[in-house]
Amino acid sequence: MLRFGLFGTGHWAAETHAAAIDAHPRAELAGVWGRDPEKAAALAGRHGVPVFDEVDALIAACDAIAVALPPDIQADIAVRAASAGRHLLLDKPVALSLADADRVVTAAERSGVASVVFFTQRFHPNVTGFLAATAAAGGWQHGRATMFANIYQAGNPYGDSHWRRERGALWDIGPHALSLVLPVLGRVTRVAAMDGPSGLVHLLLTHDGGATSSISLTLEAPSEAITRDVVFFGENGIDTVPPGDGNALTAYGTVIDQLLEEIEAGTRDHQCDVRFGRQVVAVLDAAERARAEGRTVDVWA
Repeated sequence: MLRFGLFGTGHWAAETHAAAIDAHPRAELAGVWGRDPEKAAALAGRHGVPVFDEVDALIAACDAIAVALPPDIQADIAVRAASAGRHLLLDKPVALSLADADRVVTAAERSGVASVVFFTQRFHPNVTGFLAATAAAGGWQHGRATMFANIYQAGNPYGDSHWRRERGALWDIGPHALSLVLPVLGRVTRVAAMDGPSGLVHLLLTHDGGATSSISLTLEAPSEAITRDVVFFGENGIDTVPPGDGNALTAYGTVIDQLLEEIEAGTRDHQCDVRFGRQVVAVLDAAERARAEGRTVDVWA
């Protein structure tokens, strides 16, 4: 049984992380820590587990951490947990700076812990199968991802998220787009970026081997324009990534399964580990600089 310490008390922490851990036959919730003690106590009470006042105390009480916190806070906790030999189940993006992402990777590699980053779509079996088959087919020249969402509609649980308001779609849903494009087209080597109305940001990427991709993102789309579309173009024609055939809870159950497999097999080569998470942050960081400086920026390997 893998004992998880849960860090976070918001909607995503409660309705996805905690719920899926509690439902998993080979996982259990060891306790909860949150920045709001009252919310932490309420979530812990809901699952009949202890609430912790100190980060390191919960790290000491678990085998692995699950994090649903702003990425900059997540990075610091992940470094402390990995340094203490705890396995990592992190959310995207792993950090809000390349330096912090590097710290997480270094800590995980030094300690030899297993790590998986929860890019939700990557844990739906039909999407995983599609990406593997599409990458194997080869011959792809271009990819296009359009992700238009709106977190500011009434009742949306993420509308009050400070880090999402501050960093916008690039850092919130950009990781989802990249998690689908990179497995097919490969690492990004150069980035150009441009802003548009209503929080829009557009990226033009060059990948290893010369393929290109374009990504358009917003968290402020009109209701009629909300969409998610990821398409590849190449020698084999046009192929579209299918919608995931499950929900966030089933995907989180799959990510727990895969973390357990990494731990038990002693392997440290998961396709969505912290090294991949760092690769995504490197692209986001370069895109941020490209927007600010009005030029094409090389991505640090």
